[in-house]
Amino acid sequence: MSSRRQTIVFALIATAVLPLTIAQGDPSPAYRPGLGDLMTMTVQPRHLKVGLALEHRNWAYAAFEVHELEEALEHVARLVPKWRDLDVAGLIKGSTTAPLEAMEEAVKAKDVARFNEAYGQLTAACNACHQSAKLEMIVIQVPKGGGPFANQDFRPGRP
Repeated sequence: MSSRRQTIVFALIATAVLPLTIAQGDPSPAYRPGLGDLMTMTVQPRHLKVGLALEHRNWAYAAFEVHELEEALEHVARLVPKWRDLDVAGLIKGSTTAPLEAMEEAVKAKDVARFNEAYGQLTAACNACHQSAKLEMIVIQVPKGGGPFANQDFRPGRP
């Protein structure tokens, strides 16, 4: 198995197992992801999937993934409310609420132009946050192709 696939498999397993461990009341799970881990395992894949759903005009899936992205950001804010001297929870809420709401409205209206604009605003907000954290080398972009989700068909109405 390639290291890229191993990374994806690990991220998916960790994303599924960690909430179960915490929910069962274990105060010290064997692995407690940091901010970067949470962003890589939960936020970045959701951002990518939202873009791919839009690319294929799969509005139902786009609506689902926008909600999942919103939840992923809420989890990050709750689990890592402060990082170094940054108010992570405040930055997430302040910079992502408006674009996420605009994306939800655009999905309901099936308005590609409005969705693209809101998605671009969300992507810019991610990059502004990275710059605030002095992590300007982390640059998020609108997806260009299927990326690591080659095993998922993003076209609507496929069994």
